[in-house]
Amino acid sequence: MMSMPALRKLIKPRLDHVFSFLRSRCNAKIWFHTDGAVVPIIPDLIDLGIDILNPIQVTAKGMDDTRRLKEEFGDDLTFWGGIDTQRLLPFGTPDTVRADVRRRILDLAEGGGYVLGSVHNIQGDVSPENITAMFDEARAFGTYPLPD
Repeated sequence: MMSMPALRKLIKPRLDHVFSFLRSRCNAKIWFHTDGAVVPIIPDLIDLGIDILNPIQVTAKGMDDTRRLKEEFGDDLTFWGGIDTQRLLPFGTPDTVRADVRRRILDLAEGGGYVLGSVHNIQGDVSPENITAMFDEARAFGTYPLPD
């Protein structure tokens, strides 16, 4: 919704000021929420010192390639989310939900740095079976050491 030069001129200095203030007073992790296709600004967010990126909105442009996200930014960020609430959870089957949970774990969890969860709040159009499939698969497949 804003150009990269405008983001860097108007927003980034203010975020840097706030985050620097927080870091000077405690060692809390900075959990940053931003929706959408944010791959182009991830290096800026890392430069600002954020620790956790929420959500990994996999339906947004460039965000579905979670393996690439981990490869490029996984040393610097913890990823939070990744289980789609727009299409997968409301319209998928328990089997497609389980398969996606496994994919996101394999893509994002190696070496730590992944909190599996829905991209946004789970809405009323999601079946209990799909919610259960997400949590059950995370519990069965997402423990260390990860399966091959």
